[in-house]
Parts: sequence; structure tokens; C-alpha cells
Amino acid sequence: MENLTYNLDAPVAAGGTKTQAIIGVVASGNLEVLLERTLPEDKCSVEIATSAHGFGDVWQAVVSDFVALRAAGGLRISINDGGARPDTVALRLAQGVRLIESAA
Repeated sequence: MENLTYNLDAPVAAGGTKTQAIIGVVASGNLEVLLERTLPEDKCSVEIATSAHGFGDVWQAVVSDFVALRAAGGLRISINDGGARPDTVALRLAQGVRLIESAA
């Protein structure tokens, strides 16, 4: 397993009041994403455990784009990856934010 951590400035805080949300299932070619509202509203932390080594630059690009485009401020995001493609990662992150912003 390779473990990656990205600490980013987040321009927009996540909405809603749910304290945590989980989306996805770790299986062949997929991933699970846990979002927790634990950080200051202008920060986002993403911790990734992945079985695919050597893709740190790709992960950084996907995560940086996500934080720049979505309301991710205040979130600590943990990703358990089973080899998901970047588009699947972006989809699960967007679904996770939507879920944490939903009514509790």
C-alpha cells in the first residue's frame, strides 16, 4: 500500500451540518471515500491509501481540482483505493460532498 496525504487551502466551505459521510465500496477498480467535518472551514485534508504505486502526481491533480471546484472546506477526506480511475475518484468525491451536505 502507498499512503499519500495532501493538505490544501479550500476556497469554499462544505455546506450542511452532517458530521460525516461515506460513499463507495473498495473492490476491484473502485474506492471508498470517508468525509469528516473536522478542520477549519478554509482547509481540506485528503489521505489516500492505494494499492497502485507511483501515481502521486495523478492523485495530486485530481484532489487539487476537486478542492478548487467543490465546496470541500472543513473536510478531512480519507480514501481507500482499489485501483480506481481518476474519473471514478472525481465522481466519488463529488458524491461524498453532496452526501455530507444533505440533511442529517
